[in-house]
Amino acid sequence: MDAISRLKLLSSQMSFEADVERRAEAARPACFSPKEQDQAFIHPAQLPNGKNILLLKTLLSSACERDCFYCPFRAGRDFRRATFKPEEFANLFGKLTQSGAAEGIFLSSGLAGGGPRTQDKLLDTADILRRKLGFRGYIHLKIMPGAEKDQVYRAMQLADRVSINLEAPNTNRLAKLAPHKIFLEELLQPLKWVDEIRRTVPAHKGWNGRWPSSVTQFVAGGADESDLELLATTDWLHKNVRLSRAYFSAFSPIPNTPLENKAAVDPLREHRLYQASFLLRDYGFDLEELPFADGANLPLDSDPKLAWARKNLTGRPVEVNRADRRELMRVPGIGPKGAEAILKARRQGRLRELSNLRKLGIVVQRAAPFVLVNGKRDPQQMRLF
Repeated sequence: MDAISRLKLLSSQMSFEADVERRAEAARPACFSPKEQDQAFIHPAQLPNGKNILLLKTLLSSACERDCFYCPFRAGRDFRRATFKPEEFANLFGKLTQSGAAEGIFLSSGLAGGGPRTQDKLLDTADILRRKLGFRGYIHLKIMPGAEKDQVYRAMQLADRVSINLEAPNTNRLAKLAPHKIFLEELLQPLKWVDEIRRTVPAHKGWNGRWPSSVTQFVAGGADESDLELLATTDWLHKNVRLSRAYFSAFSPIPNTPLENKAAVDPLREHRLYQASFLLRDYGFDLEELPFADGANLPLDSDPKLAWARKNLTGRPVEVNRADRRELMRVPGIGPKGAEAILKARRQGRLRELSNLRKLGIVVQRAAPFVLVNGKRDPQQMRLF
C-alpha cells in the first residue's frame, strides 16, 4: 500500500477522536491530484487560542494489541490495518506543510508492543518534525496507556497539547469498555504527571517556552455510566490536574465488536455534557448545582444553564446594575465576555433598559426573563409569566 493510501486509511479511523473544534467538513489538500485529494483527511479547525488552522488527524499505526470493546481497531477485529515508520510519516507530513495543505497535526496510534514502545515511536515522529524538519506548527500528541514519566516529559517538550483518553469516569466503568486497561496507573497517572511537571519544572523547558495544555476524552454512554459520574470526574480533573477540557464522544456501535448490538447514544446527550462541563470550568457552577433530572442525568430537552435559571432565577431575577461577575454569568445569554462588558459599562453609567444590554452583545431574548434592568423587568416577559 502506498503512503497516500495508508494516510487515507489511518486518517479515516480517527473520526471518534475529538481535539480542537471542528469548523467544517474535510478540506482537500492542494498538493495532491484530484484523485489523491479524496484520500487525505485534513480538517479546518480552531485552536484553543482562537486561531484557525488546517489540521491532519491520523494514526501512526492502526495495529493494536488491546481489545477494548467499543474500539474500531481493537485486536482481533477483521479490517485492513496500516502502519507508518516515524521518519516516513514525518517526511510525508513535511510535504503537506510545505505545500500549505496542513498546518497542524493530531497524532495518535494503536498500541503494539506495549505502551512505552509505542510512545517512543510517537516521540520519534514528533522529534523528527521539530528538530530535523523544523516544523513549528501545532502538534497534539497522544500519550499511550502505560507510558513512562520520562516519555510524558519528552512529549511535553515537543507538543502544544497532550492527551490520554480516560474513556470512562472510574475503574468500574472502564472494565465495561476496556477490561485490560488500568484506570489509575495507566490512564490517570500520566495526567497527574503532566500537572506535576507543569508545577515543578520551569516553563522555558517546554515547547516554544511553555508547557502544553492537557485534555482527555470519554465515551459517553458506552459503560452505562451517568452524567453525574462523567461530570464529577471532569470537575475533579479541572481542579486537581488543571485539565484544559474534557471531550465527550457519544457511544456508537462498531460492527464486529463486543458492543456492536448496544444502542447508540443520543448525540444530544454529548452536547449537554459539553454545556455542563463549560458551566463547571468557566461559569463558576458547582457540581451540586447542575440540574440532574433524576439525580444522575441531565435533561435533554433544555440546556443545563437554562434549566438552572428557570428553577432559581424566575422568581428572583438578577439586577444587572448590582450583580457581580459570577451572578451575571449565571444568566442565560450572558457569558464571560458579556459579564465583563456589563461591568465595564456600569463604570460609565447606569444601565437603564434592555437595549443597553443588546448593544453590549448580550443575547437579550435569553437573558430577559431572568434579569432586572434598573429595577424593572421587561414588560413582555412579565406578561409571559
